[in-house]
Amino acid sequence: MADYREAPLASRPKTLDPNEYFNLSPNHRRSEEQRAALRANLKRQYQMQLNNPHRKELIEDPALTRWVYARANPYLTFKPTFKTSLMGAMFGVVPLFVLYYVFKTDR
Repeated sequence: MADYREAPLASRPKTLDPNEYFNLSPNHRRSEEQRAALRANLKRQYQMQLNNPHRKELIEDPALTRWVYARANPYLTFKPTFKTSLMGAMFGVVPLFVLYYVFKTDR
């Protein structure tokens, strides 16, 4: 940790920041330990269901279900930004005008 240099455009990761890592209150540490224990327990339950050789039902992963739904319906979560508008213009509108110009001046 002593030879870690911060990048000019990025903040220091929490695991390497001594103020965030070492100077935590006991309540904060306890809550982080409880969250880690809960995550570990959920992961263990999922792994036990997944690796059960006698299972007959389908195991549903809620995170995977949300991801598949978001991939199947991208327009429900689409947010127009400057970047998406610029990309749409560059790949949707500009090629039409370029092709029009090429075909009309080629004759």
